[in-house]
Amino acid sequence: MKIPPVEPGTVGPCPVAPDALQGIKRQQTNPARWNGAGWQDFAAALRAAGVELAEGAVACGVYATDAGGTAYGMPHGVVVARGAAQVSALLKAAQAHRVPVTVRGGGLTTEGESVAFGGVLLDMTGMSRVLSIDAAALTVRTEAGIYWHGLAEELRRENLDYLSAPLNMTSSVGGTLGVGGIDVNSARLGCSADQALSLQVVTPTGEIVECSDDENAELFQRVILGYGQFGVITEATLRIRPYTPLRMHYYYYSSLRTAIEDLQMLDKNDASDYSGILTIMDCAVNLLVAFDSDEREAAFRADWKSKLRGYGEAGFALCMLGHYALRPWRAGEALYLLRRKREVFPEFRRAEYMRDGKMHDRTVVYSRAVWKHWGSRNMVIPDLATGAANFIEAVERGNAVCRKYFRHYTLYCVGIKLRPEHKAHYEMSCVPPTADGWAYGCEFEPMIEGEVYSRDHFQSFKNAIYDIGVDMGASYYRFGGMMKGYIRRVFGDAVVDRHLAMKRRADPAMILNRDVIF
Repeated sequence: MKIPPVEPGTVGPCPVAPDALQGIKRQQTNPARWNGAGWQDFAAALRAAGVELAEGAVACGVYATDAGGTAYGMPHGVVVARGAAQVSALLKAAQAHRVPVTVRGGGLTTEGESVAFGGVLLDMTGMSRVLSIDAAALTVRTEAGIYWHGLAEELRRENLDYLSAPLNMTSSVGGTLGVGGIDVNSARLGCSADQALSLQVVTPTGEIVECSDDENAELFQRVILGYGQFGVITEATLRIRPYTPLRMHYYYYSSLRTAIEDLQMLDKNDASDYSGILTIMDCAVNLLVAFDSDEREAAFRADWKSKLRGYGEAGFALCMLGHYALRPWRAGEALYLLRRKREVFPEFRRAEYMRDGKMHDRTVVYSRAVWKHWGSRNMVIPDLATGAANFIEAVERGNAVCRKYFRHYTLYCVGIKLRPEHKAHYEMSCVPPTADGWAYGCEFEPMIEGEVYSRDHFQSFKNAIYDIGVDMGASYYRFGGMMKGYIRRVFGDAVVDRHLAMKRRADPAMILNRDVIF
């Protein structure tokens, strides 16, 4: 019996790859599995050093994929981190026996960066203690495997809070510092990595080193935003702040361009404490604006609110009603927008987190909403990062790609205030070299909603987004893993070769997170 062709996005006879034979070019697929040479001697060396190593399908299968769900691999064994000395012993043995080491925190990568294709997987979540809080200096010292929500819980007991963290709070602190970390207050405070004052790092050859901008500065510069290439972060000292609830304002747009222009106006004039854009496709664009204090909110109302061109919720509803009344053939789209609004918006206004009109736990609110309404068996989130001047063009071009590949999708746009003194940290990272003052990022996230797409369909979508970045001289938040074929095209041979030379000096056997970048 002849099987009819399966269109992308439909359930077919093969739920894994219904269109895998169409020959869509991939920039990078799963790396070849490490051949296991020397594993038994390595395992024996670990056990002789007192490092507990778990082997077998039960122990290793837990780590078979990451949050993206499109890259799959199995380590030969797993070590749960318990302290810097143990991590040091592991890396020394790995160098000696040339065994690859893949480091994993929350596993929220989407390109396979935290998936081990053989070798040993180092699970950092065993190091999840807050070591000390200095309320006077507004700093915290924490182990790097802790999730941000765990850190937030400890800080709240002291009426303190983190400065900048990812919206998904099941990210680990160490993993976030290695890639950047973007919050809705990053346009004012910088990315999460900018909040690190000092780190304890275990180098690829096993040395335990304390580093900062003043001590072992070269190592600090490479590890921060270094995508796990130059060391394992085991402890971090971070800036913190007094805890404050926040008051949210929402403005609705039907134009991406207008919303981004208003977002950048607010950022440039320091008119809000939090700002960002979240869309339902490009039909309903929400600019969120929030404040830590009544004084800042009052200043916004007096000076900037009238300059925003977005609608309130009721005004936007009337605007949409008129729009779709004139376009009855798009009634399905209108119904989807209404359903999505009814599902998502209550999450940001739940009574248990709101008091007197203020949100008292954005840690829980945002992280809960991310997994409940955006999480899926697959999470495919290509992104683009540019300077302020060409961000609108990047988003509009990426939006057109989303419309081509998926029926429904979300865009998340946010700014990152750059610190001139951190320029060395930003080299070959998500911060594009042309950005000045602020970098801007947009995540393009399809709404999978139970449909089945092949990996080739996802990959061709991602390639189309990444190609825009190459064309525009942009960068990416999630570079590496399955899209690492773009690295040289984005940064050029000179930058990549310089970092590769530093990597080879720091990691002679090239064993630490070897399939992410190099």
